[in-house]
Amino acid sequence: MCGVPTDMSAAERARWLVELTDALNRAHDVLIGLNLRGEQQLEARELFLRIEAARFEVQSLRLSRSLNGRHDKSPQWTRISAWTDQA
Repeated sequence: MCGVPTDMSAAERARWLVELTDALNRAHDVLIGLNLRGEQQLEARELFLRIEAARFEVQSLRLSRSLNGRHDKSPQWTRISAWTDQA
């Protein structure tokens, strides 16, 4: 799996992650719908685990992007210290 493109706007990244989520969900559904036996079942289980890992990774990226956007990026908070008031 490749990383999240860095030359995109936040809206484009969000849209890309939604599209990736949709594709992984469709792959998951197709895999679940297959009637496999024997060796194919073992291979399908490995693919299922990889799809699940990718789904969790994309969800993590979506959550981290949404949470990172809410943080105050101002460095002013670093100047506040409990120790500076007690001299």
